[in-house]
Amino acid sequence: MVIEDNKYVELTYKVVDDATGTTLLHIEYPLGYVHGANEILSEPVMLALGGHTAGDVIEIPVDCTVLYGERDEGLVFTDLIENVPEEYREVGTKIFMENEKGEPREFVVTRMDDKTLTVDGNNPLCGRQVTFRVEVVSVRDATDDEIESGGAVDPELDDIMAKAKVH
Repeated sequence: MVIEDNKYVELTYKVVDDATGTTLLHIEYPLGYVHGANEILSEPVMLALGGHTAGDVIEIPVDCTVLYGERDEGLVFTDLIENVPEEYREVGTKIFMENEKGEPREFVVTRMDDKTLTVDGNNPLCGRQVTFRVEVVSVRDATDDEIESGGAVDPELDDIMAKAKVH
């Protein structure tokens, strides 16, 4: 069965930085979605998946500058560690802040030493050339419920949630 609209697809993937060969993200547990109903990955990746079948391994180059823009060094801030609340003093911690217009932006703690802490508001992929290495695990017809929700539907979970509702 080939990937096309209204097919339930499971896949694993990793994102590799073309410049360094470093794996930036690795999804090992199959991720399921309904093709054409739920865009779980970037448009170039979703388009490239069409027509493939279970067992296919696809390498899809993606210019993240097109998706996320150029890297903006104005979104990188370093401050003295003593000015940063304790709960944010770990590399990888996400911090949500608003600009003067009230627009939210996610920053990530990227560096820390004994004296300073650096946060970065750029998308981690912006400005990079990457390759998505996708393995198609399975393809099947999606149910009507899966098409409506864009992904897997677990009847047992639906029953549990229905019983948990306060009447």
